Amino acid sequence: MRILQASVSGRKRTRGFPRRRHRLNPKPREAIPQVASRASARDARRRGRVNSPRPAHPRLFRAQWAGFTSLPGDWLNPEVIPEDPVAAEDPGNRARFRTMSWIPFKIGQPKKQIVPKTVERDFEREYGKLQQLEEQTRRLQKDMKKGTDADLALSKSAVKISLDLLSNPLCEQDQDFLNMVTALDTAMKRMDAFNQEKVNQIQKTVIEPLKKFSSVFPSLNMAVKRREQALQDYRRLQAKVEKYEEKEKTGPVLAKLHQAREELRPVRDDFEAKNKQLLDEMPRFYNSRLDYFQPSFESLIRAQVGYYSEMQKIFGDLTQQLDQPGHTDEQRERENEARLSELRALSIVADD
Repeated sequence: MRILQASVSGRKRTRGFPRRRHRLNPKPREAIPQVASRASARDARRRGRVNSPRPAHPRLFRAQWAGFTSLPGDWLNPEVIPEDPVAAEDPGNRARFRTMSWIPFKIGQPKKQIVPKTVERDFEREYGKLQQLEEQTRRLQKDMKKGTDADLALSKSAVKISLDLLSNPLCEQDQDFLNMVTALDTAMKRMDAFNQEKVNQIQKTVIEPLKKFSSVFPSLNMAVKRREQALQDYRRLQAKVEKYEEKEKTGPVLAKLHQAREELRPVRDDFEAKNKQLLDEMPRFYNSRLDYFQPSFESLIRAQVGYYSEMQKIFGDLTQQLDQPGHTDEQRERENEARLSELRALSIVADD
């Protein structure tokens, strides 16, 4: 009913709710003078009376958050502590401002280098070489599979072409053409048989060894992950030991320090064993790739040489069956040109 009345009267109203004041033009708040003490600042914040803007500098913001509203001029100096009676009574509060860390990534990390940089560089170099070897092995396996599939598709297509020619009605009318197509079909079937034998040999001697070699890398990557986890545990416990060493030597601190050192010892030994094992085995595994792949590549070369040698014999025999005695290449070329000229002279193939 209200909406209907509003539409009749031509005035824009919301559904019975009062209008809101625009956000860009809010009611200004009263400026309350800043208080000096920490307790009064806390009470004023609870009552909602303080209207102080957030300072640009983080130390100023922390000071106001803690209740220090009247700051000296040299507050930005980290060596100066504000002369506040509440802060003077609380030395932990002053230490918190002085020693607060702004580098969160170094929290929980030991101060001294537990792994020498040379050892870390050697590990990264050897592991990078193995990662590159893994990628190259995977790519070679994929390319070899594509190559064998293409060879099989080629021989199958050649056999299909010869079969299509045999089923052509022209072979029933011309006996000479039928003999030529039959010889071609026999040659294509022999080529397909030798090609299948070559592909099987490549599959057994090249592709399958590549698969077995690639299956080693997941175990290697898992060993590297275990080494990294052991390194993180080693750093965490070393930082814990250093923290207790820096504290005052009291009874509870010494007990915790002894316990932390006992926890650190097996973790350190575990990391050093994993690190030493990987640094010894990764170069040996990388250098053994030549001895592993050399027989496979030799077998690949022999398979290709044997296949193309048989193809030379097959197509040499086919050439002798198709050639007519007493004809040279020039004579055959002239005969083909004469036949093409006869075909071009037909009205159905004449140019418009």
